[in-house]
Amino acid sequence: MLNCQSLLCLLCIAFMNTVYAQEILIGDFAQRSLIGWEKQEFKGTTQYDLIQQEKKTVLRAISNGTASGIIYKTKIDLNKTPYLNWSWKIDNSYENYNETKKEGDDYPARISIIASTGIFFWQTLAINYIWASQQKIYKVWDNPYTSNVKMMALQSGKKYQGIWRFEKRNVKKDFKTLFGIDIISIDAVAIMTDGDNTQSSATAYYGQISFSSQ
Repeated sequence: MLNCQSLLCLLCIAFMNTVYAQEILIGDFAQRSLIGWEKQEFKGTTQYDLIQQEKKTVLRAISNGTASGIIYKTKIDLNKTPYLNWSWKIDNSYENYNETKKEGDDYPARISIIASTGIFFWQTLAINYIWASQQKIYKVWDNPYTSNVKMMALQSGKKYQGIWRFEKRNVKKDFKTLFGIDIISIDAVAIMTDGDNTQSSATAYYGQISFSSQ
């Protein structure tokens, strides 16, 4: 039988686990719903739908020379939950395009983290974590349309094509490293699979996205 002191210790441990292992889901793919995700169309419509794969509900994106994304607007306190977690997979990458130029700015998979630093639209910063086709892993460069968006290649090419890859990034640290400023919160997460500039086609899959304290 537990005495009062033992019970108190167990309660404290449970409380500490809740505090230090906080997790915030971005949407909830397991519920087979895209409630909270808004469409953003740039050129044509990339198809986004939830499917069952390997006994899990995942997001599938199919682009046929199109560029549109989905965005989930939510305030995330990076002091409490700085880590972004997700999994992704691609069926194919693109060939012979320079992704650092406007004419090659297409990616089979990308997740964008968006932070507002002021009241005007140009006071917005973003990090695009991408599955590149040509660039080396961990290469970083300015988006060819604006220096307010940094591109970071976490996967590249065909090596892991058709294989789920799991990612974890300290978003707060990445904003500091890439922009030189402290960002304490972000305002939105976006997903995009596009091929409009290169008129390429790709299919990608995204697992559940979350922010966590660890």
